[in-house]
Amino acid sequence: MKMTKIYTRTGDKGTTSLVGGTRIKKSDERIEAYGTVDELSSHLGLLVAMLVSDYSEREFLLRIQNCLFVIGSHLATDQSHTPLPHFAQLPEGEVELLEERIDQILAILPEASGFVLPGGTMAAAQCHVCRTVCRRAERRIAALSEKAKVGTEIIQYVNRLSDYLFVLAKKINFNANKDEILWQKPCR
Repeated sequence: MKMTKIYTRTGDKGTTSLVGGTRIKKSDERIEAYGTVDELSSHLGLLVAMLVSDYSEREFLLRIQNCLFVIGSHLATDQSHTPLPHFAQLPEGEVELLEERIDQILAILPEASGFVLPGGTMAAAQCHVCRTVCRRAERRIAALSEKAKVGTEIIQYVNRLSDYLFVLAKKINFNANKDEILWQKPCR
């Protein structure tokens, strides 16, 4: 599909359209929620670019980015005005796939030896950035769900995704033979 024009000027006064055409302020909680999901997907794109040798995780992260697009569409649909379209429904089993992947990674990692500080390799550090953006997205979605209809599977998925990103960062460091940075109580 060729883009003929990227600007529409319809948002020049601080509003934007949701799925279904309803216009709301760009400062609305709904926009903050799906905007943070979009930010997370962008950070995941950078992580994918860093994981040149781990094909299976790259493919899994691309699947996650596709799911995040679905989640963004879900959040961009005000279900009190517009029925949820099929493309805004997270496929069944995605939460379980994340859980399976977490369990697979944990099976190869050594026992945890303390609280982990973000860092290690560049890719592991970026994975921790993704994890913290994911947690923020989860908070934004939870806030939205107090005022609007949000599928429980959406909240579950984002919650599980942050767990996956935590263990993925550990796996990246483990595969690179890079010691994790553990929290040390500051001396007085």
